[in-house]
Amino acid sequence: MNKFQSRNFQKSVMYALNGLRLAFRSQRNFRKHLFIAFVTLSFAVLLKVNVIELSLILFANTFVLVVEMINSVIEFVIDAYYKNKWAKLAKLAKDIAAGAVLLSAVVSAIITMLIYGNKIYEIMR
Repeated sequence: MNKFQSRNFQKSVMYALNGLRLAFRSQRNFRKHLFIAFVTLSFAVLLKVNVIELSLILFANTFVLVVEMINSVIEFVIDAYYKNKWAKLAKLAKDIAAGAVLLSAVVSAIITMLIYGNKIYEIMR
């Protein structure tokens, strides 16, 4: 076991919670995605979606948040490696990571719109 591994589950959970706190505090886009997830889930409750639909929406929103956190880690590592200097490979890596966030957000929005569109159609009928 190396010096960076935790031997204690409770410490591991604390480190993970600290990571979530750091993402919330330092990443504006993470906060935006979290707010959108909250609004989306609030509408799910109002529209009385079923458990499977709620699970899909929750998974899609969580996936966006996870990809946003991974994007942030990639950016931090690249910035540390290149000492915050511009480099073509750094730009390419950061752009691809940002593209992954965008793709996950678009798919999440499509899933949510399909579910909500169906619910609103049922209400209107």
